[in-house]
Amino acid sequence: MANHCISRILVAVLTATSIGTAVPASANTEVETAELLIKLVQVGRGVLSENQAIINDSSKGEKGFTGDFVANQVIERFRKATKIDLSRPATVPQGPLFLAMVESEKEVIDEAQPVINKQGVGFKGMIPAVFARKSGERFFRKTGIRVKLTSTDYRYPGNRPDDFEAEVLRLFADTRHPKGQPYSRTTMLDGRPVLRMMDPEYAATTCLSCHGNPKGDRDVTGAKKEGWHEGDLAGAISIVIPMK
Repeated sequence: MANHCISRILVAVLTATSIGTAVPASANTEVETAELLIKLVQVGRGVLSENQAIINDSSKGEKGFTGDFVANQVIERFRKATKIDLSRPATVPQGPLFLAMVESEKEVIDEAQPVINKQGVGFKGMIPAVFARKSGERFFRKTGIRVKLTSTDYRYPGNRPDDFEAEVLRLFADTRHPKGQPYSRTTMLDGRPVLRMMDPEYAATTCLSCHGNPKGDRDVTGAKKEGWHEGDLAGAISIVIPMK
């Protein structure tokens, strides 16, 4: 699908549908929705990770790494992973909600164009973690659903785990917990019933240049490396969906 078609779909659906804080009514549907929103975050971060060399190429100006390009990639990869085609959002009841996430990811990249396309500058700071954080912030403003990266080794203060997240991170770190298995629970938050889900993330080879060894050395961002090894628990994607 051409990029301009994707933009038209996003605008049309999000304009025609008032998302607000509406979420599916049943707990089972909310669990499925949380899982699929997490998949959208993972897909978007994957696009950013694969294109770091392009983003940080100091010799090029306009790179073509636009919000439309990212939205196109996310929709296509999400379709391959889930069989849900967001170019036809009416086929699933959560279509407008999922497109709100795609739109949030698109807006983050569109806003970063002056930095991404600046010649003479190598590292641009638009890394997958920053992309996910900013996309989650925009998505929350659109929907009232919180999506957050968190870790015991958090760097950004907003990624600090709350009590629930710290408890689940300890669960994920327990060798008795099946690797890769998410955790969800209905609970109360700020006096309201919510579904909370966390999906564990593990250090990949691409993570180690910033988070690996030597522990304590400064990485390209200026932060201290954590000394992770491939396969170590890196943290989790945390999501909070208000329930009716």
